[in-house]
Amino acid sequence: MDETKPVTTNTPLNKTQAQARADQVLAFRAEQQILVEQGVLILADDKAAQVRDYHDALLQQMQQEQNVDLNAQARHLSLGMQIVSFLGATALAASLFFLFFQYWGYFSTVSQVALLIAAPLLSLALAVWLQRVDDSGYYAKLAALVSFTAWVLNIIMLGSIFNITPSANAFAVFALYGFVLAYLLHVRLLLAAAILCSFMFIGAQFGSWMGSYWVHAGEYPEHFLLASAMFFAVPMAFKQQRFDGFANIYQTLSAVVFFIAVLVLANWGSASYLPWSADLIEGVYQVVGFVASALLVLFGIRTHAAKLMLTGNVFFALFLYTKFFDWWWDWLPKYLFFLLVGLTAILALTMFNRFRAIQHAWMQSAGGEHV
Repeated sequence: MDETKPVTTNTPLNKTQAQARADQVLAFRAEQQILVEQGVLILADDKAAQVRDYHDALLQQMQQEQNVDLNAQARHLSLGMQIVSFLGATALAASLFFLFFQYWGYFSTVSQVALLIAAPLLSLALAVWLQRVDDSGYYAKLAALVSFTAWVLNIIMLGSIFNITPSANAFAVFALYGFVLAYLLHVRLLLAAAILCSFMFIGAQFGSWMGSYWVHAGEYPEHFLLASAMFFAVPMAFKQQRFDGFANIYQTLSAVVFFIAVLVLANWGSASYLPWSADLIEGVYQVVGFVASALLVLFGIRTHAAKLMLTGNVFFALFLYTKFFDWWWDWLPKYLFFLLVGLTAILALTMFNRFRAIQHAWMQSAGGEHV
């Protein structure tokens, strides 16, 4: 063929979607080769060339636009680059931190303030510039992490210079800058840091409203329940298709925080604000934990979110096994206790296999409706 029609897509793909599409193309080519060798699929030369040229153009476009990996070696290299960039950002952030404290006393107050203001701004400008010139995005993300560290140091050191009373509002400022960097430069690690800072700020505010000092917000896990539910719902209210992996971070991190808080309350009812006995509070939160983790598994199955299903499974097992320990560890023989745990795992495996069969049947019926 002399010409190949340009490849166009109806909607822009993020990197995860582009990588999935590239994997589909590569899997199709491998299966097509097997079918041709076995004589099952026979295409005319012009048709085979047309399909091959279309896939070549599609893979080239996605590789240029989203830097997808087209083989296992490239995928392994990408993983290595992610690890190295994270370690490099951590090392540079630590270097910046210790540099400030090593020579801080040699600067005048005006110089200190100027350095604190300039550090995050200059590193932000560097990150934006690197994003434009570097297609891989790793250097821009590294600079963004350094900029976030400089911002945190900025707030802490300015508070120290001007003797400002520490407050939970600092976490709100950290979170705001983290969200800006995460969405500007597509950095998932900074999104996670911003969400955690938001949890700290909201939890501290709840603690202050309930009459406790904000530093002790972590002593009452109920401070974080509402915040985790709010952030879990963010991807439902505001779609995150343009931002690779952001929806998963919102929901998985929120679910983890929620279940940790419920797990603590299910075992230490005295940490609750509820005006009931500790045993009743623990019983209520145990039920909440079982129901919420089971619902999260079902939600993950319905939305095809593997990490949410895994999170629900893990915490359902934790709630179940902590209750087994409370009920039977002291009076059951150890071999019988672990036998009971093993049989429960087999029962759970059977249930999950049933869920999988139901999901498969649902997908088949949904596919049949579109035939």
